[in-house]
Amino acid sequence: MNNFFDDLKVYREGLLAQGFWALQIYRFGHARFKYTSKLIRWPWAFVHVILSKFSEILFGVFIGAKAEIGQRFVIEHFGAIVIHGSTVIGDDCIIRQGVTIGNRHQNSPLDSPVIGSRVNVGAGAKILGKVTIGNDVDIGANAVVIKDVPSNHTAVGVPAKNKPKIIKQVAQNG
Repeated sequence: MNNFFDDLKVYREGLLAQGFWALQIYRFGHARFKYTSKLIRWPWAFVHVILSKFSEILFGVFIGAKAEIGQRFVIEHFGAIVIHGSTVIGDDCIIRQGVTIGNRHQNSPLDSPVIGSRVNVGAGAKILGKVTIGNDVDIGANAVVIKDVPSNHTAVGVPAKNKPKIIKQVAQNG
């Protein structure tokens, strides 16, 4: 229940945000992995599959139930979003419409990204394959990320190139 309210706080539209509900459907499905009993998991999985299809049809969002997604994850604009079930995403990340996070090669179906915390993914970006995205990274709109991105960098272009972030320091008047 804690995740529900943490997630809700970061959505400007609150309960009206489609991304929020897509995330809650994922969290519902993912929670079943805490149990080993098939008597619990199978009916739960059945309900989750129905809800997940509902999310795909109405919101255009698919999140694999086995994905590991941290707290306060924001789907800023819903639609055409796919998150592979082997993906790991840290806390306080944001993605926008048209984002795909998943495997790159058909013969490596479980090779998917590991994304750090506080990552900002622009509209239409693709993060593909067994890549690691560091903390505090910005992925530009329509970027195609197929190589690791170190912390405090920006990845832009097709294929994406890494550029160090320019961190502005605010002068303090003493």
